[in-house]
Amino acid sequence: MTTREFQDRLGRRAKRAGLTIPSDTALRLETYFRLLETWNRKINLTGFNLTELTPDTLDRLLIEPLVAARHVPTGATRMLDVGSGGGSPAIPMALAVPSMRLLMVESKTRKSVFLREAVRAVALEGAEVAASRYEELLARPELHEAHDLVTMRAVRVEPRLLSNLQAFIKPGGVLLLFRGTTAADPSETVPPPLAWSATFPLLESLRSRLVVLEKRHVGRQRST
Repeated sequence: MTTREFQDRLGRRAKRAGLTIPSDTALRLETYFRLLETWNRKINLTGFNLTELTPDTLDRLLIEPLVAARHVPTGATRMLDVGSGGGSPAIPMALAVPSMRLLMVESKTRKSVFLREAVRAVALEGAEVAASRYEELLARPELHEAHDLVTMRAVRVEPRLLSNLQAFIKPGGVLLLFRGTTAADPSETVPPPLAWSATFPLLESLRSRLVVLEKRHVGRQRST
């Protein structure tokens, strides 16, 4: 597939989602996608068949993160992505918010190698990859309350997990959870200091949602 064909398809899916992608960002998204396609032949980075470039593939890997980027808090500069895998949603989101400094956490060595190569290929300044489980990062005090947002997709959400992840978030920061149609909304089981803030639809084609949990300041009461 030529660059023109790829960009045409990307542009059509973006327009359907109400997005306009700057040309430089669109080219960097293509660079990321083609690298993902090449590496996916050797290691399992995503279950999508990347050679066919179906609408669902583009929507899930590229368009959905760009829609989610609309909900990044104004002024946010540091983002931590847990279980980064093949780099979506983290890399497209970071490309959509140029001021963002990204830390991707991926425990599988080969996937973390891919993520570092992807960061280099798309010239994502300030991005880093931690080849470890997120629990190991809890022992690094410099990461505590250091991030404006934490993102996570495709994992089971439990109160203990949320309690651990909130340690990385600044007071007033948010945890963004990418959820599918069958995933339960954790709004009623969120442990403090996190509190449910909002749930936004992402893409109608995928019937996906973004659950936003805010880390409340100590002593702040949840409004009724």
